[in-house]
Amino acid sequence: MDVLIFKTSVANVQEASRVNYLLSSLSDIKQYNFDLEDCDHVLRIVSTGIEPQTINHMLAIAGFTCEELAY
Repeated sequence: MDVLIFKTSVANVQEASRVNYLLSSLSDIKQYNFDLEDCDHVLRIVSTGIEPQTINHMLAIAGFTCEELAY
């Protein structure tokens, strides 16, 4: 399993729900969650073989930006 962590422009629960539909459509994503209390509005993804560029693209479709964070 891979863990990917992103800084996002998703700022609230309503915006996160717009992204939920897209992320849940990817079968390689096993778990994901937003920490909207964090200043970076962190998106954490547990997956098998998802590339960070895929997540960047999915969030861009929903109108948001993201940047992978090292951990």
